[in-house]
Amino acid sequence: MAEYLIYFNQQWVGDHPEEWFQERGPLARAVVDEMIAAGVYVFAGGLEEDLDLAFSADATSGEVLITDGPFAETKEWLGGFCVVDVPDVETAKVWAGKVAVACGWPQEVRPFGQWDPPRT
Repeated sequence: MAEYLIYFNQQWVGDHPEEWFQERGPLARAVVDEMIAAGVYVFAGGLEEDLDLAFSADATSGEVLITDGPFAETKEWLGGFCVVDVPDVETAKVWAGKVAVACGWPQEVRPFGQWDPPRT
């Protein structure tokens, strides 16, 4: 099995009335429930849109510097994501399609690197 990140940038969501978003919630929850039932669910969540709640940690100078806001000024930022543990990329694509249909906006898929951290 391999873990894949399925995610979207907040700017991909588009402008919709509140009622539209309320209709999407149960659809998205149903996909998460389906992931859980299929045994592929690792984690899912949406991020706060308010960038005033974000902060950055940078240790490249040799000391940790914590600053308010995102690390880089950018026009796009992560809006939400889920992690699935599936047998192959084709299965990850299927789940990304289900998430895209439920949410109503595009999703991007990327595999996690093949790093096996030591377990305690």
